[in-house]
Amino acid sequence: MSLKIRLARAGSKKRPYYHIVVADARSPRDGRFIEQVGAWNPMLPKDGERVKLNEERLQHWLSEGAQPTDRVVRFLDQAGLAKRDTRNNPTKGLPGKKAQERLAAAKQAEEAAAAKKAADEAAAAEAANAPAEEEAAS
Repeated sequence: MSLKIRLARAGSKKRPYYHIVVADARSPRDGRFIEQVGAWNPMLPKDGERVKLNEERLQHWLSEGAQPTDRVVRFLDQAGLAKRDTRNNPTKGLPGKKAQERLAAAKQAEEAAAAKKAADEAAAAEAANAPAEEEAAS
C-alpha cells in the first residue's frame, strides 16, 4: 500500500482549513485516512500559528515510506523534518530568444556609446595638452 502525507480540506465555503493526514494514495482527498498528523489554517497571518505538526508521528510515517505532497514538503522543510528539492528546470526562468537578442543588441549599443565617449574624452584631453606643449616649447 502506497502512503501519502497530504492535505484534506475542511472548513466552510471561502474559509478553508486543512488537516495534514496520512492516507492511502488511492483514497479520495477528503475521504478515508489513516492518521491526522497536523493542520494548516491559511486564514491566519503568516507570522502566526498557521501550521501545526505532530513531528514525532510525521517522522514515524516518513520512516515507513509515506511520500509527502509538494505543499506538505514545504511545511516539513520549514520545520526541518524533510529537505525540499531544488527546482527541476533552472533555465525555465531565463528570457526567451527574442528578449536575449534585444539584450545583446542593447549591450552592444551601450559598449559602442562608452567607446565613443572614451575616444571623445581622449581627443579633448589631447587638444588641451597640445596648446600647453606649444607654450612650453616657446
